[in-house]
Amino acid sequence: MSIAENLTKIKATIPNHVKLVAVSKTKPNEAILEAYQAGQRIFGENRPQELQKKQAELPSDIEWHFIGHLQTNKVKYIAPFVRLIHGVESLKLLQEINKEAKKNKRIIPCLLEFHIANEETKFGLSIEEAREMLKNTAFSELQNISIQGVMGMATYTEDETQIIQEFKKLKSIFAFLKEEFFKQQDSFSEISMGMSGDYLLAIKEGSTLIRIGSSIFGNR
Repeated sequence: MSIAENLTKIKATIPNHVKLVAVSKTKPNEAILEAYQAGQRIFGENRPQELQKKQAELPSDIEWHFIGHLQTNKVKYIAPFVRLIHGVESLKLLQEINKEAKKNKRIIPCLLEFHIANEETKFGLSIEEAREMLKNTAFSELQNISIQGVMGMATYTEDETQIIQEFKKLKSIFAFLKEEFFKQQDSFSEISMGMSGDYLLAIKEGSTLIRIGSSIFGNR
């Protein structure tokens, strides 16, 4: 099946309130253009320099999301244009994003990444670390970032019960943070969870942003 057909098939399974991020990392511009011509506008990348290059070469109305683990020294490459950074798990990184956003005279939307999986390899905050960070006066001084929700990755497993539990955990973290820190902030509304293998479960559990790569572009 073509990229356009894959997209049509996937979009038919996604409710209107859920946004689809087409994970285009490692994919050539031709593949991204094929998805773009089929109506897709949000793309996700995980390498800052590669993303910077693609942004310069591809249509200007593409909404670029950064979905990987972002190192502080790489923020500058994407700060001028990135529309959402999915995986922030430290105050240090937020401060760097804030600094680069200020230079570019913009406010950069970010999601806080939480560790919800049973795998040690995944990045992310615990709820205690997030509370500590959000209560820190250094956080309240950041004027050029906007925390818009949470992000998490479930364990890579066939066990649907476990995946559902992990998605429920992220949903409850979102609800807790909304109540305690972001009650007055309407823009705190995103729950980024769900990928090619588990996005339907994620949507059931409240996801508003799903990240799909191989089901659109095929395996590498």
